[in-house]
Amino acid sequence: MSYTIDVNILLYGTDRASPFHQAASAFLRDRPRDPDILCLTWPVLMGYVRLATHPRVFDVPVSPAEAVDNVAALTRLPRCRVVTETEDFLTVYRQIAVELSARGNLVPDAHLATLARVHGVRTIYTHDRDFRKFGFLNVVDPIV
Repeated sequence: MSYTIDVNILLYGTDRASPFHQAASAFLRDRPRDPDILCLTWPVLMGYVRLATHPRVFDVPVSPAEAVDNVAALTRLPRCRVVTETEDFLTVYRQIAVELSARGNLVPDAHLATLARVHGVRTIYTHDRDFRKFGFLNVVDPIV
């Protein structure tokens, strides 16, 4: 089995001021013990770097070096794979995006959902309820 993680879990795990920090941090600390394959995506990882270093998002943003170090630590986990767009990505994205009329904030969600679908990933850990719109995903909220 495999799963992916949305950027909000990574951000909550970094943001000590967040009310969700403790739960997200505990979830992330458990990843090395998870027997399933963690499939990360570059849009999520770079979204994390963009937001974790942004002074309007965090009162105390992390440095670019620390953000990239955090990404590197995740990608070095023994059962972690970074998955990318495939040749048929746009065809699958079009099906998903048209069905949901994806626009605005749903566009990056549809991107991540499409990456999951083309790589056979069925579970996403996120605190974002919008992912429930993608019926092919098992959405698990590690914060609750």
